[in-house]
Amino acid sequence: MRIMRSKELPEELRDRIVARHRSGQGYKKSSAALKVPKSTVASIILKWKTFVTTRTLPRAGRPAKLSYRGRRALVREVKKNPNITLAELQRCGQEKGESCRKSTITAALHQSGLYGRVALARRKPLLSKRYMAARLEFAKRHLKDSQTMRNKILWSDETKIELSGVNARHHVWKKPGTAHHQANTKPIVKHGGDSIMLWGCFSMAGTGRLVRIKGKMTVAMYRDILDENLLQSALDLRLGRRFIFQQDNDPKHTAKISKEWLQDNSVNVLEWPSQSPNLNPIEHLWRDLKMAVHRRFPSNLMELERCCKEEWAKLAKDRCAKLVASYSKRLEAVIAAKSASTKY
Repeated sequence: MRIMRSKELPEELRDRIVARHRSGQGYKKSSAALKVPKSTVASIILKWKTFVTTRTLPRAGRPAKLSYRGRRALVREVKKNPNITLAELQRCGQEKGESCRKSTITAALHQSGLYGRVALARRKPLLSKRYMAARLEFAKRHLKDSQTMRNKILWSDETKIELSGVNARHHVWKKPGTAHHQANTKPIVKHGGDSIMLWGCFSMAGTGRLVRIKGKMTVAMYRDILDENLLQSALDLRLGRRFIFQQDNDPKHTAKISKEWLQDNSVNVLEWPSQSPNLNPIEHLWRDLKMAVHRRFPSNLMELERCCKEEWAKLAKDRCAKLVASYSKRLEAVIAAKSASTKY
């Protein structure tokens, strides 16, 4: 259905409305006598009082190509599907009788606080309802943990660092500050490439050991990593024998061999909800490491490994302490988002 603009009243009819008003007749009676909506009568009289004329005055600029209703329809489409393209929005407008250029659509969305961005896809885990419930329960339970307890946590994780890679980009319409909302994120899975895999750990006292994983990691390889690096890292960082070890729920981490090693060495393990890398402050430390390494432009995998170990050792203790201190905010963010994706 095409949206039609209402026609302006003839100047003669507008003058009659003003004449009736000047004679003392009210809006309701003038409306009934002249068969004009009362709101229109009020508008014409207000214009006459303001400009002392009923003539059509010159407009400040070209009339808007999009009606108010058309603008609202565009905003609804974008909120429904943040990844919609300008061409698709243009077709939607044509179907509703609002034909306009893409630049007009862009300007209308900007006025509504929505901006198109072609940016790095936010890498967020795909969360099932079961995972979301576990994350929320974990956050509520551990929010009350003391800072002393958190200071004794040895955070760990694996990451992949590429020599060079192409990061997927996509277009999204969003308001400023909403990049991490679930509608504006893209679920990811891990994939291969010309890269190396690393295992590392840290605490608020600084970075622990960093180890390259050669080939595909097995349960036996993971147990060897723990055997050769975990206790020594805790000792180097002066965490004491009663430190708490954090690891995610990778099958190699939760395998019988790994559990037996941890039990035999009296290591307290922090239970961890699945698909929750945003709760682990080491994720930000990995980002710091990757940025530092890529600034050095390593040319081969051996050089990449050497750069990683050198830059890992340089990461500041203050940075580590700040990330551990952010743990409570991460838990609060999960609770506030009802376990959906957060900015961390």
